[in-house]
Amino acid sequence: MATEMHPMAPHQLPAFIVAPGGTDYLMVAMAILLVGAVLGVGLLFLRLHTLPERLAHKSQKLQFEIVAVLGLLALFTHIHLFWVASLLLALIDIPDFSGIFGRMAHALERLAGIRPRAEPDTAETQEPQAPTEQAHDVPRPAPSEPRVGKPEELTHA
Repeated sequence: MATEMHPMAPHQLPAFIVAPGGTDYLMVAMAILLVGAVLGVGLLFLRLHTLPERLAHKSQKLQFEIVAVLGLLALFTHIHLFWVASLLLALIDIPDFSGIFGRMAHALERLAGIRPRAEPDTAETQEPQAPTEQAHDVPRPAPSEPRVGKPEELTHA
């Protein structure tokens, strides 16, 4: 085989043209760059996709779980409206109604003379205590009797 170049071929070849059987370094570099770019874009996509869950992580457990389920639905169904809804739900601070309603229920139990329920986590460790008498000793009617009296007497019971 002749090692001479064809007389019509240019004598100064670019560096990216290699001899037959040689390693194409430009193709190897582009393959590494392509794999890195695909991994980088994938990580960026997943980081952006989990943004609502990271925002809702500090909120209430129920709100966080709803945001997580909406995020999974958006990921597997490719319906972007689920992701937008989860982002909006994560950004909205939902008030804690359970605390307000719990305080109202305890206050109504105290007014009605019903023994308060023990909390679920303290029920095993502590025995329920009898309700203590209040300092102003307002008589409590039996549950079957209607409460009558002045409004200020009813509110201080």
